[in-house]
Amino acid sequence: MRRQESIFIGIDWVTVFLYLTLVFMGWISIYAAVYNEEHQSILDTTQRYGKQLIWIGLSVFVALVIMLIDGKFYSTFAIPIYVVNMLLLVIVLVTARDVAGARSWIDIGPFKLQPSEFSKSATALAIAYYLSTLNIRLEDFKTKLIAVVILVIPAVLILLQNDTGSMLVFGAFALVMYREGLSGNFLLVGLAMALLFIFSLLFTPFIMLIIIGSIGLLAFLFQRKKTWKLGLTVGAVVGMLMGFVFSVDYIFNEILEPHQQVRIDVLLGKKDDLKGAGYNVNQSKIAIGSGGFLGKGFLKGTQTKYDFVPEQTTDFIFCTVGEEWGFIGAFTVIALFAALILRILYISERQRSSFTRIYGYCVASILLFHFLINIGMTIGLMPVIGIPLPFFSYGGSSLLGFTILLFIFVKLDGYRLQQLR
Repeated sequence: MRRQESIFIGIDWVTVFLYLTLVFMGWISIYAAVYNEEHQSILDTTQRYGKQLIWIGLSVFVALVIMLIDGKFYSTFAIPIYVVNMLLLVIVLVTARDVAGARSWIDIGPFKLQPSEFSKSATALAIAYYLSTLNIRLEDFKTKLIAVVILVIPAVLILLQNDTGSMLVFGAFALVMYREGLSGNFLLVGLAMALLFIFSLLFTPFIMLIIIGSIGLLAFLFQRKKTWKLGLTVGAVVGMLMGFVFSVDYIFNEILEPHQQVRIDVLLGKKDDLKGAGYNVNQSKIAIGSGGFLGKGFLKGTQTKYDFVPEQTTDFIFCTVGEEWGFIGAFTVIALFAALILRILYISERQRSSFTRIYGYCVASILLFHFLINIGMTIGLMPVIGIPLPFFSYGGSSLLGFTILLFIFVKLDGYRLQQLR
């Protein structure tokens, strides 16, 4: 009979410590962001900080449950977990009511759950299971296609809920594909298309034609053997790129929502809308800048105290850190996130199981995407797409979703040691 092992055997306490530190700092920041002198107790459950404490307790409980489950469960039931989550996304699409233009939440009594937050861990499990299957190679077209389908299904369902920010997170899985053998040329092409998209918004199609045509002409002239086939190839590539340029105009004007168009225009400097779409970012930058080196002190942030920054407990929680704790506080938060992501990558690389390694890279990629985009939004380097700062932003589904994502990996890593005993 197999001896029952403690759930704490093999646990990576550095990862757990970083998680708990970020969760605690996030809770304190939420308290500071919505501090009310009439409700001074941080345990007051009528306020956001009190509600967040309930979600923190629930998340810790779920983390313990995850650690109790046998490590084989997550690889064995990866696909069923993925399918159930996709069904939940479909149910949300059909039954959820509209909240601020999005249909993303399921009402469960007094609480609301957002299944899209749990789709990240479900998709990570499915990708890890598929890519770790024997004889699966990313060099094969079929493998690439199936992997893309696994990612596209939740992305499309979330996009249909009008939650563009959560949909874009699935682009982070490209880093996982690269680690598992996808040619770097795909990433370069993706980066080139993203830059072409931006330039197409900044310049007229005529100017873009001159730029692309000139590059194509130079590419042709610098070839030693100038054949008519080469000329046709260069011409075809130029034509396809110009087709993409014209499609950008259609996507921007016909598919993107008006508020998304304005946010992109503000980010690119085409508009200066400090009272409209650019208001949040401008106030956030003022708050962070006013903090200076050491900050104004806990509960002493004027931008925070007088509610100048909208959504300060969710999308713009980082500006509370910048204002009250200054450069030192902001640097500390950034260092903690960097340490957590690097720790996950380090642990992933020491795995004997390809399933655990791939899942670990999924976790790191998702956290990195959220971290870069969210902080980039608060300082005006990224468009405002409405995604939370992991473990920090107010929101039960967000905290619970990221906790599940991380602690499945912690369990899988601990299970590695249990198998060796």
